[in-house]
Amino acid sequence: MAALLRFPLSFKVVAPMTTTGERFERAVSIMARLRGPGGCPWDREQTFDSIKPYTLEETYEVLEAIDNRDWDELTGELGDLLLQVLFYAEMAQEQGTFSIDDVLDRLSNKLVDRHPHVFGTVKADTSSEVLRNWEALKAEEKKKRLEAGGGKSAKDESHPESVLAGVSTAIPALLEAYKLSSRAAHVGFDWPNIAGLFDKLREETEELQAELQHAPPPGPRPRGVAGSGAQQMGEQLRHRLEDEVGDLFFVLVNIARYLSLDPESALKKTNRKFKRRFQWMEQRLRESGRTPQQVSMEELESLWQAAKQQEPSRE
Repeated sequence: MAALLRFPLSFKVVAPMTTTGERFERAVSIMARLRGPGGCPWDREQTFDSIKPYTLEETYEVLEAIDNRDWDELTGELGDLLLQVLFYAEMAQEQGTFSIDDVLDRLSNKLVDRHPHVFGTVKADTSSEVLRNWEALKAEEKKKRLEAGGGKSAKDESHPESVLAGVSTAIPALLEAYKLSSRAAHVGFDWPNIAGLFDKLREETEELQAELQHAPPPGPRPRGVAGSGAQQMGEQLRHRLEDEVGDLFFVLVNIARYLSLDPESALKKTNRKFKRRFQWMEQRLRESGRTPQQVSMEELESLWQAAKQQEPSRE
């Protein structure tokens, strides 16, 4: 690949490519050209920090294409996500820290090392056994890295690292909750059955309702209601309500985990469903020369039910 990048390439006329490797090398070389002398001014100005928002955006667009089962769109979105990897690797190569070859080597080695039941002699017949092996291997890898790194030595045996270590606080809250509870479940801290989760959901709902009794009259009202304005609520009560709402979210995430569902994707789908139905309502009102603000809540509810009925069944 390095030899390929030494020679000028024509990107207008491309000979037929027969292998995945040739296609990948072409993508890498295009990225190098964009960042190189005479390349694209915008691409050359980008940094690791400036590209981060695009990486997040492209990731969500990949998820949306999957949710929509739009395979043609997914092809393009996966390419856009791969572009982010090529961008980071090219910038790293320019500053001499690593290259795309290092990324690929590390990925391949990790896949082989963490699948000893495929590439070695370890036995794992179920996905649960695979996950247990995976976590043990990750812990061993981290220990070796710490030992080799000097400054930070491996954890003392009397102070083993938490099973929750390594769950990033920078990821979306729903995903963080999912990962934290999954890690805890792997060591046995889990509900014995889903009925226990629904009991917990009722308990947390009742605790939130109990805290709401302390809200000043006439009680919480949505800000969209005319005249409601900002809620006059003490700071301590606000914190307690925030805690209880957070607890509710955490239980719901655990219900999703128990059902092997991704809570982020589930909520995204509901968001899109709400948007689709509300916009259908708006269109019906526009046809009669009105807006949602000009009709009663009863009529809005009737339109909402009609919006639900007009959608195709998912049975």
